[in-house]
Amino acid sequence: MRLVSAEEIRAIERIAIEEMGIPAATLMDRAGRAVADAAVVLAGQDGRVVVVCGAGNNGGDGFVAARVLHKSGRGVLVVALGKPDRGTPEAISMWKAAEDAGVPVSGIQALRDFPVRPGDLVVDAIFGTGLERPAEGNFAAAIEIIATMREQGAKVLAVDLPSGLSTDTGRAIGPAVRADATVTFGFSKIGLELQPGADLAGDVTVVDIGIPPGAAERIPASAEVLDEAGARALVPPRDREAHKGDAGRLLIVAGMAGRTGAANLALTGALRGGVGLVTLASRTDVIGPALSGRPEAMSTPLPGTGALARSDIPALQGAASSANAMVIGPGIPRGPETAPAIRGLLDRYPLPTVLDADAINALADHPGLVAVMGRDAPIVLTPHPGEMARLVGGTIEDVQADRVAIARRKAQEWGAVVVLKGARTVVADPDGPAAIIPTGNPGMATGGTGDVLAGLLGALLAGGLRPREAARVAAWVHGRAGDIAAARFGERGMVAGDLAEAIGAVWASWGR
Repeated sequence: MRLVSAEEIRAIERIAIEEMGIPAATLMDRAGRAVADAAVVLAGQDGRVVVVCGAGNNGGDGFVAARVLHKSGRGVLVVALGKPDRGTPEAISMWKAAEDAGVPVSGIQALRDFPVRPGDLVVDAIFGTGLERPAEGNFAAAIEIIATMREQGAKVLAVDLPSGLSTDTGRAIGPAVRADATVTFGFSKIGLELQPGADLAGDVTVVDIGIPPGAAERIPASAEVLDEAGARALVPPRDREAHKGDAGRLLIVAGMAGRTGAANLALTGALRGGVGLVTLASRTDVIGPALSGRPEAMSTPLPGTGALARSDIPALQGAASSANAMVIGPGIPRGPETAPAIRGLLDRYPLPTVLDADAINALADHPGLVAVMGRDAPIVLTPHPGEMARLVGGTIEDVQADRVAIARRKAQEWGAVVVLKGARTVVADPDGPAAIIPTGNPGMATGGTGDVLAGLLGALLAGGLRPREAARVAAWVHGRAGDIAAARFGERGMVAGDLAEAIGAVWASWGR
């Protein structure tokens, strides 16, 4: 499902209105009526509706909703934060139409004085997609009052997106409304699918208000949300005569003393991901513990001790000679020659490769090497926000401030697929829109889940999926497996091994 940024929806609406002849007032009327329909569902049978209107088009949508609800006999109060002679022509017209229909319009004091009863509903029509700075004055005060009314038992319905929320990042710009439900128009917005925006928005309904498809087709998409049907379609059923060679051969370079579990979890992720054959390359003292309980896996020892070094390149190349894909990084130590060793392996065998954990951290010490490798081999990077911050030379706050933008920008710069992990993982590739992954839960914030993802992703690459598709499927399935594990053990009780084993349940539900 396509998502839009603030700039994209402005451009799409401009084309619809100015070039395709759809009156702006018509779009506003349709949007307002959709809000009224949602309000009837969300409010109690005898609940009153308070519509808090800003000065722009979002407020115009609110005035339409108020007029429609009033005509239907619902008790309605409009709280106007703007002035009747300011705003867009359409919003001014809708304000007048509401007053002409007998809708009572008051100032912010009426919102302060409103006695909340069970079943009451507040419609947040303060700010739309154009907000770029924190709310101030009466606008900020109204947002705070709405929060209090919600605590007192009123439901809150947001128009297009909760006021105070960034359309593009899902972050709050100053005070922001927390809604029980959001009605958004034409397309869902990027900020409604990222956290904390997804939580602030509540249940989101996307309403078709008659924007011609041709208007959207002229504006390139920057993001989309990957739903189950989309993820499932990327994984073809196996041929009835398939053998283990067809399912792919994967080399995993992982593990160190004290971190043998990372290698074990990556192997499990790969095996549950459907790989035909998987081989662990690691130090001799790691292999035994890492393969514990995984008799399906093979191994090849790396001589020596400590971090990967240039001296390991011949052994790594030998191990990679029969592989279809590689995973490098889970649980490995980082040393001064780790990045050159990885480069030496990929120079000889430019296979589809997942770089994870300390493989990523090692590359952070060698600026520019990621892009070099991305030109030479199909690379998938799987950083969490801290690792991404080290890669780009920024802070975690910088990364989290605009996850989609930074993932897309770096995927293009590096010529690689970037899987930016976290709440609502973002998968970006050099050419197309980023995919936001809606599966997953806070219980996955436990050691080892990233190792499972790396192995699962490697299995899909070894089985023949292209890096873009493999990364999307792996992130989606990984999140759903986490949801299954959390349902069984609770978010606090689940561990990475539970998630790894639940991958099979996802495949089973897909008939894969």
